[in-house]
Parts: sequence; C-alpha cells; structure tokens
Amino acid sequence: MARPDWKINGGTYSLTFAQWRAMSPRQRQLHDLHRLATHANLVVQETPMSAAVSRVMMSRIRSNAIKFRPSTRAGLMVNGGGYQGKTETVCETAAVFEEQWLELHHQLNPDALPGTRDLHAPVAYVQTPVTAKPKSTCEAILDFYGEQHKNMTLPQLVRTVKTALHEHGTKVLILDDITRLKMHREADQDVLDLIRSLMSMSVTLVLVGVGIPASGLLREGRHDPRTGQWVFPPAGTRGRAAGDEAATQTERRFDLVDLDPFRYDTPTDIDAWISHLAGIENQLRLLRAEPGMLTAGDTPEYLFRRAGGIVGLLERLIEDGCTAALDSGEERLTSNLLDGVTINLGNPPRRDPTAGELPTVPGHPRPTTKTRRRPRSTVFDDPGTSSTA
Repeated sequence: MARPDWKINGGTYSLTFAQWRAMSPRQRQLHDLHRLATHANLVVQETPMSAAVSRVMMSRIRSNAIKFRPSTRAGLMVNGGGYQGKTETVCETAAVFEEQWLELHHQLNPDALPGTRDLHAPVAYVQTPVTAKPKSTCEAILDFYGEQHKNMTLPQLVRTVKTALHEHGTKVLILDDITRLKMHREADQDVLDLIRSLMSMSVTLVLVGVGIPASGLLREGRHDPRTGQWVFPPAGTRGRAAGDEAATQTERRFDLVDLDPFRYDTPTDIDAWISHLAGIENQLRLLRAEPGMLTAGDTPEYLFRRAGGIVGLLERLIEDGCTAALDSGEERLTSNLLDGVTINLGNPPRRDPTAGELPTVPGHPRPTTKTRRRPRSTVFDDPGTSSTA
C-alpha cells in the first residue's frame, strides 16, 4: 500500500483519520513514531523578547569582531529565568554570526600562521562547571577545542586557553550557566577574574545565567545610568596578586540584557502570545486537529495560566499533551485533555536547581475536585446561659 500524502496545510493536518486507519499496523506504528519525533523537536520560534536580545548581541559581537585595536572587548550578560530560551537564543544568534564570518573569510582563519591548518572556530560554547574552579573552567574551555590538558598546572592551563582562543580564531566565547559561580567562595571569585582576563584576547564574552543581578556577579561593579551598563574595576583591586589579569588595565564593561517571559497584560502582549501559539499549532501532527486548536476561544489564556508565559514550560506541556492525544486516540489538544497533563521537570542532570535553572511550575489552573472548607471547631465556644420559657 502506498503511503498517503500528508503535510501541514493552513494549520490543518491533511492526513485524515480514515487514511491513517487504512495503513497497515507497521505503517501506522512508523508514522506515529515520526509524529512523536516531530512533537519532541518543535522548531524554536523567535519571540519579541528573544529578537531584542539577538539584536543587542549581534550588534556587540559584530562590532568587536572587526576591531583591530588591542583593547578590551566589551562583553554581554544575558539574564532570565529557567526554561525561557536563553541558551537557544544566544546559540542561534552566534550561529548566524559564525556562518557570516566564515563566508566572509572563505571558511579560512584570517589570523592563521602560514603552513598551518588549525580548526577555525569563530564561536566557542562552554557550560560553566557546577563547582567551578579556575582549573575546571580552563579544562571545560579546552575540552571544546579537543585540547589535551592532563596534569597541567593552572598557569599552563591559562596559557593554553589563551593560545587556543587565538589560534582557532575565536571571536565569541559563550559561558552558559554563569550563575553557578557563588561569590562568597574565593575559588569562584578567582574564576570570575580569569573570565575577565580573557576579554583582552579580542574575544567577546557572552555570559548566560539565571538571576544575574541577584547572584553577586555584579556586586563589585557599579551601574552607569547614562549608558545602562555595569562598570567593573580592574581585576587586581581586591588585594590579591593580579598575575595574568594585570594585562587588562582598563575597566570591564558588560551590557546586561533580560530575556523575559511572555506577558498577558495588553493587546500587544496577547497578540504576541497568540502568534507564538499559531507557530506551534502549525507544527503539530494530530489527525483531528482543527484551525484555531491553540489560538481560538479561551485556549490561549488557559495555556498562559498553565505555562506562566515561559516558552520552555509551554513546549513541555504541548509535547506531553500531544503524546497523551496519540495514546488516547483523541488526536487533538483540548483543555480537558491538558488538565490531565502535569508539567514535571524532574531533576535534569545538566541543570543546577540551586542556581535557579529550574523554574517554578505554575499551579494547576482549575482543580479537578472541589475542596470543602474544614469546619471551625466549636469545642471551646461559650454557649451562654439558657433562657427559661
């Protein structure tokens, strides 16, 4: 039997339930597996908030990349709650820059030495270790490049990191989950000094984290109201030996940009939320889906209450809801079906709850059973004196 033609057409899945039933059991199984894979890998959509962050980030890294002066490059901090798409937004923007930079230089490293063929990596992505120390941070950066670092001392590691950044032509260094650094620990303060020292390597530092203003990372700096930037003193001002950090004598500057969740306050906010839902709806492969399944009636408000406007929680709710719709045979998303779906983030191994990387999941919008108020105890009430007839 030939496989029926199916596609998304105007928000409706064109494969009918009758066509799906006409398939052989094996064809249905393979087709459902494909649909599960589609729902588990929904395309990341641009939101008004992520677009604003992308504009600031692209402007900063482009400007820094074409500078020739040996000066400290201004960095960028991307702040936001957990599951709000910070990493996806930053990596997508950096990927666009890397593609443009490679095309500009014909896929070659313009700073490579004659006769060498080093890996050209304009963008490097590194996740901050959970218990960060200067050595473990250097090792995490070197792991990205595949460099050997066994039995190296800290000075050797720092020197190797700076050499790797230069020889691989890296223009952007992304350090994710930066709020894993706890400023009350001296080792973490040393890591922050190390990170700042890398700004003298003609590299744009992009630090990504949850709750950066409250984390202590900006505690040593002062906010400049004229520019909206945080200004840091030189690295060696705390009385410790400056070492390699003394190479950067100028003040460090970071732009702090926020990636906020969706809001549901104004007509503009509501339109943006509904547009996002429409983009998700067009990707769903449900046999009984209809146009407006996620965008009509009170469904947008229901989904906003369930996800709190956080794109990661919305994606989890839709993904689990689609799985429930396939398993139950309902083949569409309704509020009644989604009432039975609990958003459970579990304990992902690459997330640190103490750093705020797991958001608070909003409560269930409407309880399935009505709870009765517990009656007040009347044991100690004074009944008073009884009246005689």
